[in-house]
Amino acid sequence: MHLSLRMPRALFRFICVFLSGLGLSVVIGPVQADHVQHTDRDSDTLRVAYMEFPPVTYQNALGEPEGDMVDVTRKVAKEAGYKLEFLYLPVSRANLYLKNGSIDFALALTGVPALQGAVIDSEISLVSVVLSAWHLEDHAPITHMDDFRGKVVIMINGFTYGGLRSWFERQDDIRITDAPGHRSAIDMLKRGRGDYLLDYRDPVREVFSNSSDFLVQESEIRTRKGAWLFSVATSRAETLRADFDAAYHRLAERGEVPAAVTSEQSLRLRGFPAP
Repeated sequence: MHLSLRMPRALFRFICVFLSGLGLSVVIGPVQADHVQHTDRDSDTLRVAYMEFPPVTYQNALGEPEGDMVDVTRKVAKEAGYKLEFLYLPVSRANLYLKNGSIDFALALTGVPALQGAVIDSEISLVSVVLSAWHLEDHAPITHMDDFRGKVVIMINGFTYGGLRSWFERQDDIRITDAPGHRSAIDMLKRGRGDYLLDYRDPVREVFSNSSDFLVQESEIRTRKGAWLFSVATSRAETLRADFDAAYHRLAERGEVPAAVTSEQSLRLRGFPAP
């Protein structure tokens, strides 16, 4: 007797649909789980971005957030009744996440044109940060923005410098060369890869490591404010700003953090482009 191995068409179609659905659930399952984890997290836990900007904010050897702004933020968040989830991000990614609400706030510098309307800044000024033009002694100090013309300027890759990078990019008589980090930027300057380095004072001084580094000279360009930048896209930016500012004032009254500074110093070099 001959046994037929052919499967009825209806049963075959059912098995194919079932296996296809099973495979699809395997593929999309982790994505759905990640989405649930993102949206249903504890409402008291805030996602906060920090960047490589020593000694203000940086990632230590253990991969943990560290720095002056990080320490203060931890104290203030605890006082305000919030828990924090820190994300170590490049500047461009942090700006994107602020715009789409993937993070609640960032430890960053204020006055970034690309974030206008996307964030509200804390009333409290956490740090005052100086942007400088660094140069060797055989180059003249920068006293006016026109002094950059005809020169090669080293910049840190990914930094917008509060919109100043775009101004440099629009100048036909100024050439930009990028460095991957603060230490490499100093080394490029010392090797003559550029006439001036545009970088912030604290990170540059933090990476000074030998006597020849201290021969690099500085011309102040602009002073900026470091603050909490709350994402408007999260819908609770105003509440968070009020909670954090109030918590800071309470801590300051108890002497646990420095006295609150709410005004921004407005040093700008002559000829500095308008926003």
